[in-house]
Amino acid sequence: MQALAPSLFAEELGTGPSVVVLLHGFGAFHGVWRPITTALADGSRRTIAYDLPGHGRSLDWPEAGPAKTAARAVLADLEARGIEKAHLIGHSMGGAVAALAALAQPERVASLTLLAPGGFGETINGALLRRYAAATSEAELGDCLAAMSAPGAEPHKEAVQALAATRATAGQTEKLLDIASLIARDDRQGVIPRERLTGLPMPVAVIWGTEDPVLPFAQTADLPPAFQLHTAHGAGHMLVEERPELVADIILRMSR
Repeated sequence: MQALAPSLFAEELGTGPSVVVLLHGFGAFHGVWRPITTALADGSRRTIAYDLPGHGRSLDWPEAGPAKTAARAVLADLEARGIEKAHLIGHSMGGAVAALAALAQPERVASLTLLAPGGFGETINGALLRRYAAATSEAELGDCLAAMSAPGAEPHKEAVQALAATRATAGQTEKLLDIASLIARDDRQGVIPRERLTGLPMPVAVIWGTEDPVLPFAQTADLPPAFQLHTAHGAGHMLVEERPELVADIILRMSR
Protein backbone atom coordinates (compact mmCIF):
# COMPACT_ATOMS: atom_id res chain seq x y z
CA MET A 1 0.00 0.00 0.00
CA GLN A 2 1.31 3.41 -0.93
CA ALA A 3 2.00 5.68 2.05
CA LEU A 4 -0.11 8.80 2.32
CA ALA A 5 1.72 12.05 1.64
CA PRO A 6 2.10 14.32 4.69
CA SER A 7 -0.24 17.26 4.84
CA LEU A 8 0.12 20.75 6.27
CA PHE A 9 -2.63 21.20 8.82
CA ALA A 10 -4.62 24.42 9.04
CA GLU A 11 -7.71 25.54 10.92
CA GLU A 12 -9.88 27.63 8.59
CA LEU A 13 -12.63 29.93 9.85
CA GLY A 14 -14.88 32.50 8.20
CA THR A 15 -15.88 33.10 4.60
CA GLY A 16 -15.01 36.76 3.98
CA PRO A 17 -13.17 38.01 0.89
CA SER A 18 -10.05 39.03 2.83
CA VAL A 19 -7.75 36.07 3.63
CA VAL A 20 -5.67 36.29 6.82
CA VAL A 21 -2.94 33.67 7.29
CA LEU A 22 -1.67 33.09 10.85
CA LEU A 23 1.76 31.53 11.48
CA HIS A 24 2.65 30.62 15.07
CA GLY A 25 6.04 30.77 16.75
CA PHE A 26 8.45 27.95 17.53
CA GLY A 27 7.03 25.20 19.70
CA ALA A 28 3.43 26.38 19.42
CA PHE A 29 0.48 25.29 17.24
CA HIS A 30 -2.48 26.80 15.39
CA GLY A 31 -4.62 27.05 18.53
CA VAL A 32 -2.57 29.91 20.01
CA TRP A 33 -4.34 32.26 17.56
CA ARG A 34 -7.89 31.60 18.80
CA PRO A 35 -8.17 34.85 20.80
CA ILE A 36 -7.21 36.66 17.59
CA THR A 37 -9.45 34.71 15.21
CA THR A 38 -12.38 35.46 17.52
CA ALA A 39 -11.66 39.17 17.17
CA LEU A 40 -11.39 38.83 13.39
CA ALA A 41 -14.73 37.03 13.03
CA ASP A 42 -16.64 40.02 11.59
CA GLY A 43 -17.84 38.40 8.37
CA SER A 44 -15.27 40.10 6.16
CA ARG A 45 -12.30 37.83 6.75
CA ARG A 46 -11.36 34.22 6.21
CA THR A 47 -8.63 33.09 8.62
CA ILE A 48 -6.24 30.21 8.06
CA ALA A 49 -4.14 29.26 11.09
CA TYR A 50 -1.43 26.72 10.27
CA ASP A 51 0.50 24.15 12.23
CA LEU A 52 3.96 24.84 10.82
CA PRO A 53 6.07 21.90 9.59
CA GLY A 54 7.32 19.84 12.52
CA HIS A 55 4.59 21.14 14.85
CA GLY A 56 1.23 19.76 15.96
CA ARG A 57 -0.66 18.01 13.18
CA SER A 58 2.08 18.92 10.69
CA LEU A 59 4.65 16.98 12.71
CA ASP A 60 5.59 14.59 9.90
CA TRP A 61 6.25 17.23 7.25
CA PRO A 62 9.51 16.22 5.47
CA GLU A 63 12.69 18.16 6.27
CA ALA A 64 10.85 20.32 8.82
CA GLY A 65 12.99 22.85 10.63
CA PRO A 66 14.29 25.65 8.41
CA ALA A 67 12.01 28.67 8.04
CA LYS A 68 12.49 28.48 4.26
CA THR A 69 10.98 25.00 4.24
CA ALA A 70 7.95 26.30 6.16
CA ALA A 71 7.58 29.29 3.84
CA ARG A 72 7.54 27.05 0.77
CA ALA A 73 5.03 24.71 2.43
CA VAL A 74 2.65 27.56 3.31
CA LEU A 75 2.83 29.10 -0.17
CA ALA A 76 2.20 25.71 -1.80
CA ASP A 77 -0.78 25.06 0.47
CA LEU A 78 -2.30 28.47 -0.27
CA GLU A 79 -1.92 27.78 -3.99
CA ALA A 80 -3.62 24.41 -3.55
CA ARG A 81 -6.51 26.21 -1.84
CA GLY A 82 -6.82 28.56 -4.80
CA ILE A 83 -5.82 31.63 -2.77
CA GLU A 84 -4.11 34.18 -4.99
CA LYS A 85 -3.36 36.80 -2.34
CA ALA A 86 -3.38 36.88 1.46
CA HIS A 87 -2.41 38.95 4.48
CA LEU A 88 0.37 37.12 6.35
CA ILE A 89 0.74 37.37 10.11
CA GLY A 90 3.63 35.66 11.88
CA HIS A 91 4.96 35.49 15.43
CA SER A 92 8.63 34.82 16.22
CA MET A 93 9.68 31.90 13.97
CA GLY A 94 6.37 32.36 12.16
CA GLY A 95 7.39 35.97 11.51
CA ALA A 96 10.53 34.78 9.76
CA VAL A 97 8.42 32.32 7.75
CA ALA A 98 6.00 35.10 6.74
CA ALA A 99 8.84 37.43 5.72
CA LEU A 100 10.54 34.73 3.65
CA ALA A 101 7.25 33.87 1.94
CA ALA A 102 6.77 37.55 1.06
CA LEU A 103 10.30 37.75 -0.32
CA ALA A 104 9.78 34.60 -2.40
CA GLN A 105 6.39 35.58 -3.88
CA PRO A 106 5.65 39.23 -3.07
CA GLU A 107 2.81 39.38 -5.60
CA ARG A 108 0.83 36.95 -3.44
CA VAL A 109 1.17 38.88 -0.16
CA ALA A 110 -1.23 41.77 0.47
CA SER A 111 0.41 42.81 3.76
CA LEU A 112 2.75 41.56 6.47
CA THR A 113 2.20 41.81 10.22
CA LEU A 114 5.23 40.56 12.13
CA LEU A 115 5.18 39.95 15.89
CA ALA A 116 8.73 39.95 17.32
CA PRO A 117 9.89 38.15 14.17
CA GLY A 118 12.82 35.80 13.95
CA GLY A 119 15.66 36.60 11.57
CA PHE A 120 15.92 40.33 12.34
CA GLY A 121 19.14 40.09 14.38
CA GLU A 122 21.65 37.46 15.47
CA THR A 123 20.82 37.55 19.19
CA ILE A 124 18.44 34.87 20.45
CA ASN A 125 17.90 33.22 23.83
CA GLY A 126 18.97 29.75 22.73
CA ALA A 127 18.99 28.29 26.25
CA LEU A 128 15.36 29.26 26.83
CA LEU A 129 14.40 27.96 23.39
CA ARG A 130 15.94 24.55 24.15
CA ARG A 131 14.28 24.44 27.55
CA TYR A 132 10.94 25.20 25.91
CA ALA A 133 11.50 22.51 23.28
CA ALA A 134 12.15 19.89 25.98
CA ALA A 135 9.17 20.88 28.17
CA THR A 136 6.26 18.44 28.21
CA SER A 137 4.36 18.88 31.49
CA GLU A 138 1.99 21.75 32.21
CA ALA A 139 4.29 22.93 34.99
CA GLU A 140 7.35 23.00 32.72
CA LEU A 141 5.49 24.69 29.88
CA GLY A 142 3.94 27.24 32.22
CA ASP A 143 7.38 28.12 33.58
CA CYS A 144 8.76 28.50 30.04
CA LEU A 145 5.91 30.70 28.87
CA ALA A 146 6.31 32.86 31.97
CA ALA A 147 10.04 33.17 31.25
CA MET A 148 9.25 34.28 27.68
CA SER A 149 6.80 36.91 28.89
CA ALA A 150 7.34 40.21 30.67
CA PRO A 151 8.18 39.98 34.39
CA GLY A 152 5.08 39.22 36.40
CA ALA A 153 2.98 38.00 33.47
CA GLU A 154 1.07 34.78 34.13
CA PRO A 155 0.35 32.35 31.24
CA HIS A 156 -3.30 31.43 30.75
CA LYS A 157 -4.07 28.01 32.21
CA GLU A 158 -6.12 26.99 29.15
CA ALA A 159 -3.26 27.89 26.81
CA VAL A 160 -0.80 25.84 28.85
CA GLN A 161 -3.14 22.85 28.87
CA ALA A 162 -3.67 23.01 25.10
CA LEU A 163 0.07 23.25 24.49
CA ALA A 164 0.75 20.30 26.79
CA ALA A 165 -1.74 18.22 24.79
CA THR A 166 0.20 18.86 21.57
CA ARG A 167 3.47 17.88 23.27
CA ALA A 168 2.01 14.47 24.14
CA THR A 169 2.25 13.38 20.49
CA ALA A 170 4.95 10.77 19.93
CA GLY A 171 8.03 12.33 18.37
CA GLN A 172 7.02 15.95 19.01
CA THR A 173 9.66 16.68 21.67
CA GLU A 174 12.45 15.16 19.61
CA LYS A 175 11.42 17.16 16.55
CA LEU A 176 11.28 20.42 18.52
CA LEU A 177 14.75 19.80 19.95
CA ASP A 178 16.04 19.26 16.40
CA ILE A 179 14.40 22.47 15.19
CA ALA A 180 15.73 24.43 18.19
CA SER A 181 19.25 23.34 17.32
CA LEU A 182 18.75 24.73 13.81
CA ILE A 183 17.17 28.01 14.90
CA ALA A 184 19.74 28.87 17.59
CA ARG A 185 22.92 27.28 16.34
CA ASP A 186 25.74 28.41 18.68
CA ASP A 187 23.09 30.64 20.31
CA ARG A 188 22.89 32.79 17.19
CA GLN A 189 20.10 32.87 14.61
CA GLY A 190 20.28 33.45 10.89
CA VAL A 191 19.51 36.99 9.75
CA ILE A 192 17.40 38.07 6.77
CA PRO A 193 19.42 40.77 4.97
CA ARG A 194 17.96 44.23 5.59
CA GLU A 195 18.40 45.23 1.96
CA ARG A 196 16.07 42.41 0.94
CA LEU A 197 13.45 43.44 3.49
CA THR A 198 13.69 47.07 2.36
CA GLY A 199 12.58 46.01 -1.11
CA LEU A 200 9.30 44.45 0.03
CA PRO A 201 6.48 46.21 -1.86
CA MET A 202 3.56 45.47 0.50
CA PRO A 203 2.67 47.31 3.75
CA VAL A 204 4.57 45.86 6.71
CA ALA A 205 3.73 46.30 10.40
CA VAL A 206 6.04 45.12 13.19
CA ILE A 207 4.92 44.67 16.81
CA TRP A 208 7.62 44.17 19.44
CA GLY A 209 7.63 44.12 23.24
CA THR A 210 10.18 46.28 24.99
CA GLU A 211 10.82 43.54 27.59
CA ASP A 212 11.23 40.66 25.13
CA PRO A 213 13.61 38.07 26.72
CA VAL A 214 13.82 35.87 23.60
CA LEU A 215 14.46 38.32 20.74
CA PRO A 216 15.52 41.72 22.10
CA PHE A 217 13.62 44.90 21.25
CA ALA A 218 16.94 46.36 20.11
CA GLN A 219 16.48 44.41 16.87
CA THR A 220 13.97 47.09 15.82
CA ALA A 221 16.75 49.69 15.66
CA ASP A 222 17.40 49.46 11.93
CA LEU A 223 14.08 48.36 10.49
CA PRO A 224 13.46 49.47 6.88
CA PRO A 225 12.04 53.02 6.86
CA ALA A 226 8.68 51.95 5.36
CA PHE A 227 7.99 49.41 8.13
CA GLN A 228 5.41 50.56 10.70
CA LEU A 229 6.77 49.83 14.19
CA HIS A 230 4.24 49.35 17.00
CA THR A 231 6.02 49.28 20.35
CA ALA A 232 4.37 47.13 23.02
CA HIS A 233 5.68 48.89 26.11
CA GLY A 234 6.25 46.54 29.02
CA ALA A 235 5.41 43.41 27.01
CA GLY A 236 7.60 40.36 26.55
CA HIS A 237 7.82 37.88 23.68
CA MET A 238 4.38 36.27 23.97
CA LEU A 239 2.49 39.11 22.32
CA VAL A 240 -0.65 37.16 21.36
CA GLU A 241 -1.19 36.30 25.02
CA GLU A 242 0.14 39.52 26.55
CA ARG A 243 -1.34 42.08 24.13
CA PRO A 244 -4.21 40.37 22.25
CA GLU A 245 -6.18 43.60 21.77
CA LEU A 246 -3.19 45.40 20.24
CA VAL A 247 -2.37 42.47 17.96
CA ALA A 248 -5.99 42.09 16.80
CA ASP A 249 -6.38 45.83 16.20
CA ILE A 250 -3.29 46.03 14.01
CA ILE A 251 -4.26 42.91 12.03
CA LEU A 252 -7.73 44.38 11.46
CA ARG A 253 -6.19 47.60 10.14
CA MET A 254 -3.65 45.82 7.94
CA SER A 255 -6.19 43.42 6.43
CA ARG A 256 -8.90 45.90 5.37
